[in-house]
Amino acid sequence: MNFDANDVVRRLGARLKIRHLVLLLQIQQHGSLTRVAEHMASSQPAVTNALSELESMFGTPLFERSSRGMRPTALGAVVLERAKAMIKDLDHLAREMEAVAAGHAAHLHIGVIPFISGQMLSAALKRLQARMERRLTVTIHEGTSDQLLLQLKDHSVDIVIGRASSAIDLGQVSFEVLYQQQPRMIASRRLAAKLARTPLDWHKLHALDWILGAPHTPMREQVTDLFLSAGIAPPVPIVESYSSKLIGEMIASSDEAVSIVPADIAEELVRIAGVAIVPYSLVWTLPPIALFTRSADSRSPARDLLVDALRTVCKETYGDAQR
Repeated sequence: MNFDANDVVRRLGARLKIRHLVLLLQIQQHGSLTRVAEHMASSQPAVTNALSELESMFGTPLFERSSRGMRPTALGAVVLERAKAMIKDLDHLAREMEAVAAGHAAHLHIGVIPFISGQMLSAALKRLQARMERRLTVTIHEGTSDQLLLQLKDHSVDIVIGRASSAIDLGQVSFEVLYQQQPRMIASRRLAAKLARTPLDWHKLHALDWILGAPHTPMREQVTDLFLSAGIAPPVPIVESYSSKLIGEMIASSDEAVSIVPADIAEELVRIAGVAIVPYSLVWTLPPIALFTRSADSRSPARDLLVDALRTVCKETYGDAQR
């Protein structure tokens, strides 16, 4: 197929409307023009004409029609991804307009994985606010690195603080390592004092009640590897949770429960939950905490200032040796 990018840009600039983007997403969701027409309270001929108009802008079909419904072509799949991002950007524009109307500078969406220090993030946001003429509003989105990177790519979030590992898809994404997290064992104060009086014994630790992060996550796999390296099958946890605060509170209230968490999280839980750190020397290869942004993004002053604030706070808090 002969393709003239400049001609496509000219046609899209002159004819593309938001309703075309919405139509694309509706077709992907419902797989049938009849169902799309019903959902959009329109007639099927009107929907068909709108799709024909859209496909004429690109000069090629965007969907394959079959008895099983409509599926995007190779080009259609690319256009759909861009359409999703454009709709998300419109939503962000509305949020930013709302923020500006309320006297704020802008609104940022930040993706954060579990077991990230709230104190570190708070310090970065405080530093950012100090450099803004007007206050900034922020929405925090929580999830795994995989989930949040998908949201970064479809423009649901502006940046992601997650883990850099070989298991994640870094397509369309830039990243930089912020810091490493070292392991610490936590327990109630009474149990921690008891364990501290004896050498590290994985067999005895196995018999305790373990409260751990969710399965199939990098941190959980690291705990599994610690036991396997000692020649012992990993324990079956009595509780699994993405919430470090919940883990800390449950640990503090039991003299039979333990967990292994990153050092910065352990120190926070000492302050906010009343746990104690067991003075064992542990080593793991947990992927580092990294900052992810979209590779081809246009500049955003507020986002760029946040990136600088995160770099500075992480360097001050964790030092160059942790990077």
